[in-house]
Amino acid sequence: MLIVTILPMQKNGKSEGNIHGELKLRDAALQLGISFPTIKQWIYKKKIRSIKTAGGHHRIPQSEVDRLLFKTRGKTEQKRQEEIRRVSGRNQLVGRIEFVQISGLMAEVKLSIGGQHITSIITARSAREMHLKKGQTAAALIKATEVMILRV
Repeated sequence: MLIVTILPMQKNGKSEGNIHGELKLRDAALQLGISFPTIKQWIYKKKIRSIKTAGGHHRIPQSEVDRLLFKTRGKTEQKRQEEIRRVSGRNQLVGRIEFVQISGLMAEVKLSIGGQHITSIITARSAREMHLKKGQTAAALIKATEVMILRV
């Protein structure tokens, strides 16, 4: 059994839209930690793939947001490393919450990271304090025999 500690991060990865669907630009920008004008520029420069609706609005596939999650946490590699490593630990994997089940004193959290899944058991209080919900961005911090979940 793994013991997990959850540490909240500053950005709220919450989004409208479902886990496999398309996101509105503002929701995708929020998850990526960038501004609305920046995501528009990324679309025009083909840095991020978008889908146009019948009304001409852009939607960003969840897979595109997932692909870019780590890259947007800092402008340089060094800044990205500093941002993701605020907690001492080298093995941090950023992904999306697939499942949260709170039962009694414990909570089960399942993350999808690059097509792989990590399941962690944490305290129900920690899950409630971080407001963990399906579809949010989180990081699994793997340290020795412990896996910690960080909301990003």
